[in-house]
Formats: sequence, structure tokens, C-alpha cells
Amino acid sequence: MYRFFDAAGQVLYVGKARNLKKRVSSYFQRTVLSPRIALMVGKIARYETTVTRTETEALILENNLIKELAPPFNILFRDDKSYPYVMLTGHEFPRLASYRGKVDKRNHYFGPFPNSWAVRNSVQILQKVFRLRTCEDSVFKNRSRPCLLHQIHRCSAPCVGRLSSQQYGLDVAQATRFLEGDHSRVLSELEKEMHAHSEAMEFEMAAVLRDRIADLSGVLQQQSMDTVADGEGDVDVIAVAQMEGLVCVNLAMIRGGRHLGDRAYFPKGLRSVAGELPPPAEILQAFIAQHYLEGKVSDADFSTNLIPPVLVLNHPLQTATDDGVTVVETPPQDLHDLLNAQAGRKITFLHQPQGQRRHWLAMAEGNAKIAIAKRLVETGGQLLRARSLADILGLELESLDQLRIECFDISHTSGEATQASCVVYAKNDMQSSEYRRFNIKDITPGDDYAAMRQVLHRRYANFQELPVEKMPQVILVDGGKGQVEMARQVLSEFGMDVGLIVGVAKGEGRKVGLETLIFADERKPLELGIDSAALLLVAQIRDEAHRFAITGMRAKRAKVRTISRLEEIEGIGAKRRQKLLARFGGLRGVANASIEELAGVEGISTALAEQIYGQLH
Repeated sequence: MYRFFDAAGQVLYVGKARNLKKRVSSYFQRTVLSPRIALMVGKIARYETTVTRTETEALILENNLIKELAPPFNILFRDDKSYPYVMLTGHEFPRLASYRGKVDKRNHYFGPFPNSWAVRNSVQILQKVFRLRTCEDSVFKNRSRPCLLHQIHRCSAPCVGRLSSQQYGLDVAQATRFLEGDHSRVLSELEKEMHAHSEAMEFEMAAVLRDRIADLSGVLQQQSMDTVADGEGDVDVIAVAQMEGLVCVNLAMIRGGRHLGDRAYFPKGLRSVAGELPPPAEILQAFIAQHYLEGKVSDADFSTNLIPPVLVLNHPLQTATDDGVTVVETPPQDLHDLLNAQAGRKITFLHQPQGQRRHWLAMAEGNAKIAIAKRLVETGGQLLRARSLADILGLELESLDQLRIECFDISHTSGEATQASCVVYAKNDMQSSEYRRFNIKDITPGDDYAAMRQVLHRRYANFQELPVEKMPQVILVDGGKGQVEMARQVLSEFGMDVGLIVGVAKGEGRKVGLETLIFADERKPLELGIDSAALLLVAQIRDEAHRFAITGMRAKRAKVRTISRLEEIEGIGAKRRQKLLARFGGLRGVANASIEELAGVEGISTALAEQIYGQLH
């Protein structure tokens, strides 16, 4: 293992070789080097070496150092293992939820999925067809009657004993088989159950199963493109493309024969030097090592889902030798052995697939080129800010047009006229027609936490019915840990992904650039700094939510105070007050009116007009 350093002590490159002397000395010989390598050699001031016992240990160490040190001349992909999963908990009545993070043995995980859209779609299918619960355990244990999801036929209400644990277990088992791709068996079982209930004269239950079969059949017809590959099982398709000095690796995930979607990766800092980019095989090898390897073989029990048994590539891999470069159909043996150990089974690599896999590979290559074209377009102004935010938050978007952010702010004056605002950023601009204000009631005056809980509860109570394009990828909350915790509780109650929540905590002096982004999941807080394009977009949206909340609060306060001042005048009831406000357009108009003008309003005598004038002046 060797590491090159520049004069400032920064790591330039991390590499490994069986014969360290030959490999390191080759960089300093008079042979013609590529422009990229020549640029690196010109900056080398010193190097360090580490000897390992095996090639596998060297590969693990190399991979860990690349991720930790991010050397500028290594191919570095964003280390994002935060893939979403569909999770069924290990309870007596398992809970259905989306999940990000490290999987364990206590629960049952399906995936990983390439993005949150695919997870949400699968969760909606399972709710609609199998009616599994999505509520948190604290909600489940304390229900006394079925919730709204039961009323709209999205939950079977096991919380209040509407069905036994055995019956619920059958639904869970069928949902599991559906996620594993065994669609025909699930349909067959449902049909047998329906006929059995029909023969037993249990027609209501038979009708429920009939509707379930119809829903599932409709889902399978809508997803016909994903289900044509019966028997394909789990496959990852990896394609690399290079255009205009940019490199993209597109990962297509197939689970249970269903094409779940794609995810594009752009290596950090990998711009062409004098028109030269690393060869595709080298990029693929770096991606496979960084994407699939956790850094230690003991993680194998938890990595099975991440590493499928088949990897399809659009280029053969290569391994560097001391005599040159050898192109092979399989990966270097140390990488292959480590992948096998990590997954706990043999991993097969395909370079020239046939049938459906060939079709998937062609789609992955095309999507990689499309992702590069979109990245090249998204280079200036608002698009640059949106792209920066999407990259920092790890959002999986085919296009920035899909980015939807909803931001909430609470405004009041010493607890008076509390109002919440929701502003929407979508299609790369603020969407004023979708702004909403919420009058906050029945809380302790000045309790911002309760106000935040109420507005989020009202906004997302029916999120299951929202079309995909109306579901936000980011929910911005103006506030710190307390507001974020309120948001986490509300989204957890609804079974929504708490990873959507981003709190914007104000910095010292409330200056733009000093804010901290706080997350509701396991991510650490982020301080992006005043030069961050992403933070500029966050500040823009946050400030718009604040402006919208302030104007609404002031209008509400003025209305409340207008009515209360007129109510204080003896002889002015609701009808006379309404006539005065209608005639003069509000309290200001009433206050500016003369006694004669006031007396001209129906029901207002001269004496009463004088009294009104005196009270308002």
C-alpha cells in the first residue's frame, strides 16, 4: 500500500501493488505518462508505504483510506449507503415502514431501493392490497378506535382487534412474497381464500378478498414493464458513460424480477485533464469496491441485500499488473473474493448479457448519458443551487424538475394571532399558487412546538392520497431540535419517511450563512457556510416562508384588533359593526370617517356617530 503527498502534506493518491518497488518507481521513469498522472507526479513531495499480509487486506485498507481521505487523483464516489428499504418489523403485528440506515436481524428488510419514490410506491401498494399498519408502536398500543387509514381501506386495524394475529400474519406473509417477486403465488392464494369464504357463506370476507385481487391485478398490469423478467431474481446493472469531460455511473436495481429504478453517481473531482479521463473499467472497479464493500468481512450478515448475486457491467473489468494492463471478464481476484465473503455467497459478473438483462443494460447506458446531459444543463443560477442542495442531501432525482420542497414557519406576536405558513418550491421556482396559511387554535399562546405539530398534522394527514408529484422530497422546518422533533413525531405517526425533515437552525445574529441544518434521522448536523449554493436556496425558501407567515399574522391580528375596538363601543353590535366595516372598508376607513359620514350609515344615529368618533380618536 502506498500514499503520495504534496508539499503541504495533503494526500494526492492512494494505491496498492503486489510489487511495491516496481509500481512506485514506474511513476518516476522517463516513459510517457498520461496527462492526468503527469499532473499528479508534478505535485508529489513524498510518499509513505504500508505492508499488509494479503492482497485482500490491502484492498480493504485502500478502500477505507480513499473514503476517509478523499485523495484528488483517486476515483471517489459519494459514500452513500443510506439506501431506502421497505421494512417489516419483528412485532406480533409487524409494522410496515420505509427505512434508511444499517439493517439488522430484528426486522425484515426488502431492497435496497434506488430512491424514496420506489419505496413509497411499494408501501402504497402494500397498504392498498394487504392493509398493513404503518403507525408507530406508541400510537398502535394506545388506539381505542380505528384511525383514518382504516376508514379509507388502507389498514386492517389490528390495533383494536379487528383481526387476529394469525390473520394479520397471513397478510404479512403474502406481502413478503409479493416483495420477493412471487406475484403469481400470491394471486393464487388470494383466489383460494376467496373461494373458501364464499363456500362458507362468508360473503363479506369474500368480497374483501375479491377487491384485494382486483387491486393487485391492477398494480401488476401497471407495472408490466417491471414484471416481464420472471425468474431473474436480484440483479444490479452498472453502466459507465463519459461525455463532455464528465463521468457518470448508472446503477439499475432489479429485485424479485422488478426493475425498481436507476440511480446516477458522479465521481467527485473527476474532470478531464488535457482531454483524458480514466478508462471505464478503472471507474467501474472503483465504483464496485467503494459501493459494495463495507470495510470488514464481519459485516457480511448485514450486506446480503445490498450485494445481489449477479452484477451486469457494460465494460469488462481490468487489473493492473507490473508488466502492463490485462483486460479480464471477471474482477481482480482479491476484489471478487472480498465481495463473495461480504455477501456470503458467490457473486457472478456478466459483461455481455443476453435476453432481458441485455435490455436492462442498454437502458442503464442510455440513462447514464441522459444524467450527464442534465448535469451539463444544470449549471447556473437557481439550477446550480438546487443541484447543490440535492447532492448535499443525497436526493435521488432523475431531474431537478422533480425537486419539491415544502417549508413551514410559525408567526405570532406574544402568542396573539398565531398563524403557520407553508410555501412550496417546485419546478425550480417558488410556486405562490400553492402557498397555504393555517390558523393555529387550541394551543398555549406562544407554544411554537405545538403550533408546528398542528400544522404538519393538518398538512400531511391525507398524504397517502397525494399524487407522486405533490409529495415533497424535503420538508424544511424553520427552527432547531425542538421543531424537528415535533416534525419527526408527526411523520412517524403517519408512517412517512422522517428523512424528509430538515430543520434550519438560525446562527449567531440570524445572519445568512451561519445556519445549521438539523435532521430527524441519524445524520449529523451540517454547517454549510456562507459560500454554499445549497444554503442560499434554503435561506431563500425559509425567508419566503417567514415573509408569508408574517403578512398573514399581521392581517389576522389587525382583523382581530379591529373587531375588538369596535366591540368596546357601547351600542355597536354585530350588525352595526358589519355595516360600518362594509361601508368604510375596515377599521382605518371607519377611523378616518367624519361624524357626518358615520351618521350616514344605516342604524347609526348622530349621538352614536359622535361616540364612535370619540372612541377612535
